[in-house]
Amino acid sequence: MLMKAKSSDAGDPIAIATDVSSEEDCKKVVDQVASKFGRIDILVNNAGVEHYTNLVEEITEAWLVRLFRTNIFASVTAYVGSPHQLLDYLSTKGSIVSFTRGLALRLVDQGIRVNGVAPGPVWTPLQPASLPAYEVEYLGSDVPMRRAGQPYELAPSYVFLASNQCSSYMTGQVLHPNGGTIVNG
Repeated sequence: MLMKAKSSDAGDPIAIATDVSSEEDCKKVVDQVASKFGRIDILVNNAGVEHYTNLVEEITEAWLVRLFRTNIFASVTAYVGSPHQLLDYLSTKGSIVSFTRGLALRLVDQGIRVNGVAPGPVWTPLQPASLPAYEVEYLGSDVPMRRAGQPYELAPSYVFLASNQCSSYMTGQVLHPNGGTIVNG
């Protein structure tokens, strides 16, 4: 979709899969992009892990460290919480909203825009791999559109933010493609 949606300011975009919890891997990505383009214009932190727990006591220190090292992109749960015992997951997502806003203010004088996308429930391999079957069955039924989104429905949000033509006057903001849930935060 990214290649199809290229605009005049997009040049020749690339997608790189990496382990964002590894500092060494992240440095390799920076080197790879800088080598090809000379600089980084767009970065999409689209990483996430979650682990279903019924009790706070089930959350271990090791798991929290893994969550905070991996979950570096905001989602709607950072704004509205969740009744689904994802307290550990929520804390990582809320942190990224603040990080996005703070980084935007820090980099604005360099002409760098920093924004986020906070999706609602979306069908990805993460859901059946980490949630109980009964929750997977009802994923998205609690949002106004009464369904989970598909990854292709979120892609335009990223393309919008990556385009200088569309979002040159935005920084420190978070878009919410979430099936109609109203969020203010």
